[in-house]
Amino acid sequence: MTSGFSGGAASEGERALPPVTPDVDMLALRAPLAARLAKSDPAGAADFLRRFDRYAPDVLTLLAPLYGERADFAAMLGRIFETALDAYLARPADLRALDRTREAAPTWYQDNAMMGGVCYVDRFAGTLRGVQEKIDYFKELGLNYLHLMPLFRTPDGPSDGGYAVSSYREVNPVLGTMDDLRALAAALRGAGISPVLDFVFNHTARDHDWALKARAGDPEFRAYYFFYEDRAMPDAYERTLREIFPDEHPGAFTYDEELGHWVWATFHTYQWDLNYRNPAVFRQMLEELLFLANVGVEVLRLDAVAFVWKELGTNCENLPQAHAIIRAFNALVRIAAPGMVFKSEAIVHPDDVLRYFGTGAWEGRECEISYNPLLMVELWEALATGYTALLRLSMQKRFAIPANCAWINYVRSHDDIGWGFADEDCAELGIHGFYHRQYLNRFYTGQEPDSFATGYPFQFNPKNQDMRISGSTASLCGLEQALNENDAEKIELALRRILLIYGVAISMGGIPLIYLGDEIGQINDYTYQDDPARADDSRWVHRGPMDWDRALHRSDPGTVEGRLFQGFTRMIGVRKLQPAFGASASTQVLALNNGHLYAYIKAQGASRVLAVCNFSAQTQQVPAAELPGLDPGAAYTELVSGRALPGGDDLVLGPYEFAWIALAGTLT
Repeated sequence: MTSGFSGGAASEGERALPPVTPDVDMLALRAPLAARLAKSDPAGAADFLRRFDRYAPDVLTLLAPLYGERADFAAMLGRIFETALDAYLARPADLRALDRTREAAPTWYQDNAMMGGVCYVDRFAGTLRGVQEKIDYFKELGLNYLHLMPLFRTPDGPSDGGYAVSSYREVNPVLGTMDDLRALAAALRGAGISPVLDFVFNHTARDHDWALKARAGDPEFRAYYFFYEDRAMPDAYERTLREIFPDEHPGAFTYDEELGHWVWATFHTYQWDLNYRNPAVFRQMLEELLFLANVGVEVLRLDAVAFVWKELGTNCENLPQAHAIIRAFNALVRIAAPGMVFKSEAIVHPDDVLRYFGTGAWEGRECEISYNPLLMVELWEALATGYTALLRLSMQKRFAIPANCAWINYVRSHDDIGWGFADEDCAELGIHGFYHRQYLNRFYTGQEPDSFATGYPFQFNPKNQDMRISGSTASLCGLEQALNENDAEKIELALRRILLIYGVAISMGGIPLIYLGDEIGQINDYTYQDDPARADDSRWVHRGPMDWDRALHRSDPGTVEGRLFQGFTRMIGVRKLQPAFGASASTQVLALNNGHLYAYIKAQGASRVLAVCNFSAQTQQVPAAELPGLDPGAAYTELVSGRALPGGDDLVLGPYEFAWIALAGTLT
């Protein structure tokens, strides 16, 4: 996605859809569902119908502005509810039991015990069965949330890291089978680990069965996509669209030689955008979504949420219709499979990211969980500059979310790093957003004299100088450079940087997410350059295979792997003891006089923790009087290291060091 966002980019998400009130008899739609349940599943009828009565009116309200003027709207709505019932009837007994548990504790994902990991199946353990064999490793690390990157069948050759889905119901054969996936989901659930999968619902691969039928001329499936005989409409749309992958193809359309038509392909030429103006697409994608719920998915990551509705004259991002689609999907999940929640992936203006939790009457009823890309990019910004003003300001303005929701706080993902902070935040601090991004790009590609990073450019756009950054956490934090130089002091600083930024992610509130391999300091992997399907995508440099030989050293504190792994597990252990680190805790971001420091107080009931973080390579001293909550006559213990901190003394933090301090009254 593009790196920079101006204040105006948020405006599309604020528009309201015009009210549409079609004449629909909800009792008439309910009656056949009740009849089917009475015949097929009388024991489960009460649960389904109770949820239907609660959420079906929401579905009507949300879909009416999109499809309500159609003559067949009531029948269309009936087919959608039949799809939800089909999924409910097919739902295994253990997942129905999970549904009842989750309904009793609907904000389970806000617990301070939540700790996430993410990996590619093949890169981490070869196959789904291999992942199952690593459950003890996940438990040792402290994980109870595991996101497996896209694992469904994809085209031969480039597949955008699995996001070009050829079938939502077939596992990539090199990874295993659907039965293997079901077995893994059950094993994870039995170990107290929630399975998380992606749902790519903006587009399919061009070799998906629907696309193949469209290419064969089937008018039903032609209507699933956007086809144009000439450039008139593509040109009209592209006047207001941004380019996502300019290195691969300009604009948002690709010419299909076989069809002789232009096809909407926002991301890659082999990924065809779906046409949600067609209600058949909505119903079909609901069926695919609920199929995944019945496999055992507990958190569904909604990919590219911003792009799913197209409107001429707009940037076709964050449109109100996109929000309506997601909210309707959520309401239908609440009816058929309430054990599952949504996680949004929106790399857009920070204000627009917040809207995917839901706004107004729908607050907290769209996506319960969302990535926090703003925290991620500003951790890297602060690490490069050594100053925390932008991080502090943005978190003061944008960390608060609806009461029943949770951030995913992450340091690294499978994707590139784009500098997605808001220009208006920069301007407030006297920073020029464009030039600051250019500096960060130079820093993380090693072009600045003081850079410790080994990173690589991704998707440079000469039109606007936009660029993103690829590189593993360890390499961007300086570990690769330090190891190459065999410099003990630089190695120490690199390890501190890794633990510092992960420390913020783990303690800030929400669900922390580890890109697996970071916990043992895996550096860039350059073997991707030998694979023709990956060589043109620098993101594979940070998607290297898990080095299990290195992981064997994780118990040895004298090694890089041991130093990091034990640092991670200590932080995670502390997190799980402090309710203040949960997603529902309050967060007060402090304004200290020292610009190198980032500090915040987390509070939940009797649990109150002060965190102070030094983002500079020099030792910093903080006057005790500046730190709220400290009693000068008391003695404190830093929760991770165990070192004593007299309450009346100034707090001294070494280079890239942090302190978590339990305030008076907190149980430790």
